[in-house]
Amino acid sequence: MKRMSIFIAGLCVALAPTAALAQDRDVELGQQEYLVACAGCHGESGMGDGPLADLLNITTPSLLELSQANDGSFPYEAVLTTIDGRDGVRAHGSTMPIWGERFQISATSQRGETAEMVARGRILSLVYYLQSIQK
Repeated sequence: MKRMSIFIAGLCVALAPTAALAQDRDVELGQQEYLVACAGCHGESGMGDGPLADLLNITTPSLLELSQANDGSFPYEAVLTTIDGRDGVRAHGSTMPIWGERFQISATSQRGETAEMVARGRILSLVYYLQSIQK
């Protein structure tokens, strides 16, 4: 029993850096995704000053204060559903593109659930990146 506990503890210590590296990789992928999909409106820095922002009928929000506007806690679920955009209400019209649908369509080489998983992975990497740039 003691040997099993030591083994499990050692395994946890060994895998901890792997989890951190995976999170770093998700943030890096999210940054790349952000620069392609979001920076046009929200700006490279996330301040809402992208080259397309002046062409919109709304003020493009800064993405740097999402945690600040939520009492210091990053609103994962709200950010994820906003980016995805496939919920019933937003799908009928929004100022922001419906990225979940676009990401899924771009994964057409995948089939069925795999395309959905690719779309969700891209959205999740964006969420991790946005969390990493909070003030």
